[in-house]
Amino acid sequence: MKTEFIKLTDIEDTDAETFLRAGKILREGGLVAFPTETVYGLGANALDPDAARKIYAAKGRPADNPLIVHVADPREAEAFAVTTPVYYALAQRFMPGPLTVILDKKPLVPDSVTGGLDTVAVRCPGHIAARRLIQAAGVPIAAPSANLSGSPSPTTAEHVLADLSGRVEMILDGGACAIGVESTVIRLTDEGCTLLRPGEVLPRELASVVKNVFVAPAVLDPDAAGDHPQSPGMKYRHYAPKTKLILVEGSRDAFVDFVNSRKDFCGVLAYTEDLKRFKQAKIMDLGGENDPAAQMHNLFRILREADHMQVPVIYAPLPPKTDEYLALYNRIIRAAGCEVIKGRS
Repeated sequence: MKTEFIKLTDIEDTDAETFLRAGKILREGGLVAFPTETVYGLGANALDPDAARKIYAAKGRPADNPLIVHVADPREAEAFAVTTPVYYALAQRFMPGPLTVILDKKPLVPDSVTGGLDTVAVRCPGHIAARRLIQAAGVPIAAPSANLSGSPSPTTAEHVLADLSGRVEMILDGGACAIGVESTVIRLTDEGCTLLRPGEVLPRELASVVKNVFVAPAVLDPDAAGDHPQSPGMKYRHYAPKTKLILVEGSRDAFVDFVNSRKDFCGVLAYTEDLKRFKQAKIMDLGGENDPAAQMHNLFRILREADHMQVPVIYAPLPPKTDEYLALYNRIIRAAGCEVIKGRS
């Protein structure tokens, strides 16, 4: 198929016709890629089982990997999910925004959206273009990240075009995503909630609303996801560049010394403070050592750009596992296929 690429210019006004056309594509079972504040999403009618299957085909995505259902208002989830007072307390605090809540599903949601699970993931995105699209479609939108399965998530429309041109009907270009990594995903339980995928909404922030916040083992260890993932990004190798990525554990100095000791010409994701300390390497600025927001914003873009550096291997510092860096750790450990070495010569 021919993919229509449209640059949004005035979301509140002159883009109205574009949203109407995109909404019609979705209602008729087609696919539209669109911007959110986290990463670009690949949308289909969440109530149409055949449309949802097209997402898996376009991405090359395993069919047991559940999709997130996007709504324009948190209350719209009542039509297809069993909402609770805790859900609405979370919605009041974090929605619209980068939080996904997994709830028990109603029969209206097809199994092709939930990966066969009896739960459904719900998110109300913070990006106004995403909400305008949902409103124009008149249906909730099932949407994973708009990339080929396993590759770095797209943070610009150009990333989407590179991966999915000819596979989707329309791509809406809303500029670069503000956050750069996918939403926080939690599963509500009787005891509180379980964090299944970290994002910008931190565990300590969730704890201001939910009495107990547990972190699923698979957040830090992909092998702990089991055979049937409850959330996107839990089980499979994700976010990976084509070039081999290796993480280096240790201090900044140990990382610099390790890279400078290599005989092979390599790529390096480096902290801003260390950009001039490397001798022979192609350097990419990950962001300041103490700026996790900048590192998250840059990560997927850099991993995509790294594939054009023509190096046999890329080295990157292993982030800490603290709250602020949890999303970064979760993404980069998967991008590296869990390959970590000590930062010594």
